[in-house]
Amino acid sequence: MAPQKLFHNFKMAAINTALVARDTVSHLAKRNWAGQEAGVIVVFCIVFIVAVGVGGLFISKAITARRLRNQGKATA
Repeated sequence: MAPQKLFHNFKMAAINTALVARDTVSHLAKRNWAGQEAGVIVVFCIVFIVAVGVGGLFISKAITARRLRNQGKATA
């Protein structure tokens, strides 16, 4: 006995991706999370400024150490 196809006429429903994308963008545009949570945005900005300052300090120290090392080699 040959196996029968159970879903020989099975078709998937069409999904209109343009509608899904439009609804998603519309939903995201309606939310004003930053306006409602201003304190969180301020904290993010402060953390970013501190991180950039610490990164700049390490880069400055590395450049200064390299300059001193290169000056020592040039005079020797």
